[in-house]
Amino acid sequence: MIKEDFKIPIHLKQLISSEQAYHYRIIPFEVMDDIWTFKTYHATDALKQELQIVFGKEVVLLSETEKNVKQYLASNFRKRDQAHTEHFNYSSDFLEKLLGTAKHIGSSDIHFEIYEERCRVRLRLDGKLKEYFIVEADQYPIIINKLKIKAGLDISEKRLPQDGRITIHSDAEDFDIRVSSLPTLYGEKIVLRILSKDADHIQLDDLGFTNEEISAYKGALKKPNGIVLISGPTGSGKTTTLYATLKLLNDEMTNILTIEDPVEYTLEGVNQVQLKENIGLDFSSTLRTFLRQDPDIIMVGEIRDAKTANMAIRAALTGHLVMSTIHTNSAWATISRLIDMGIPPFLIASTLNVSVAQRLVRKLCSNCKTEKQISKSDFSDQLDIPKSLKMQFVATGCYECYYTGYNGRKAIYEIVPIKKELIEHIRNNRLEIDDYMLEKGINSLKINAIELIREGVTSIDEVYPLLIE
Repeated sequence: MIKEDFKIPIHLKQLISSEQAYHYRIIPFEVMDDIWTFKTYHATDALKQELQIVFGKEVVLLSETEKNVKQYLASNFRKRDQAHTEHFNYSSDFLEKLLGTAKHIGSSDIHFEIYEERCRVRLRLDGKLKEYFIVEADQYPIIINKLKIKAGLDISEKRLPQDGRITIHSDAEDFDIRVSSLPTLYGEKIVLRILSKDADHIQLDDLGFTNEEISAYKGALKKPNGIVLISGPTGSGKTTTLYATLKLLNDEMTNILTIEDPVEYTLEGVNQVQLKENIGLDFSSTLRTFLRQDPDIIMVGEIRDAKTANMAIRAALTGHLVMSTIHTNSAWATISRLIDMGIPPFLIASTLNVSVAQRLVRKLCSNCKTEKQISKSDFSDQLDIPKSLKMQFVATGCYECYYTGYNGRKAIYEIVPIKKELIEHIRNNRLEIDDYMLEKGINSLKINAIELIREGVTSIDEVYPLLIE
């Protein structure tokens, strides 16, 4: 992991861009008045003169080893996708540069936050937030107002939450940003969710299913009617799985309708509707209209309430294949959730084709992960580690993974096809199926997580929440 010695303070790090840091191989070290001091392993007069022209400051260069400079760079600066960088026509505006950088380093969310004595910007990468910028207090309201104007929000309204959307156009690609403002104690907090419009890279077979799981899932999709439900917490990749499924089912003979909040990807040949609850365009009312649009497949972004659940059941009963997401902890807990919403068990039993639960876990960096023996004393008593699991791989950190120890993420699944035996369980409201899953060889999230530990794909620390559920 990142050593404290190689952390650059935020106020120094934001003086230069990632491109400048990697291009010149410089590390910001100190700022005093108009004198900027950098560390580098190739301190020359030519470099000093060029930096003074670029930054318009007096520059001092300190000698540092090449190895240390590389570790500073990898620990503190993310390389942007060079193939895209040259095509982006962003102006020098801080906000536009930030949005472009966040998109191309793979950030999913940007957080603008204000506190009593400081304002900061954090980016979420691989599911974890990291502080990237400190904003001057007098500049923070200016940035927030610019964001609100771009998103079509009311800049005079600072007492109530607001939601909006920004579309970014560039030569490389277009993408949307969902904007959410929240009044806090010291001002407005804004979170931007980056939504890619490009669904070309999403393939069902590449998401992380095992061979048995993908076979069971595709088998459920072949049914002409019924419900396919995908469960998991926010940020677990449910929507990506839904879009990959729609891509698989999308052809010229099929009428596919979706109601989403927000529309995260655009798919050619799929009729997508953006939710607008402020004018009455909600999930349940749109589903009612969908039934008059001669659909074959209906995708509902999320089942949030009993009204939407009832409409989804009705659509499935009348001969349509319905796909949606729901917030539960496991595939089988989806049944309990629907019953809690007031859906009769016999209706669930006759319409549910398959229940899927999923999570996203970070993958260990293959370049630096290290193997060590598992010791019970290293973990809480709550953690039930199988006796057959003797070794584990742990995160170390290197140049390739920016000294995080992890590189990319992988989805893990729990697939429960609703077959004859389970239909009887549901009808009779018997919701304990551990023995059934064991008998049928259906892996739970926990079992799949243990298998990833055994294979060295991820660490115990990363999947800890799944191991104690």
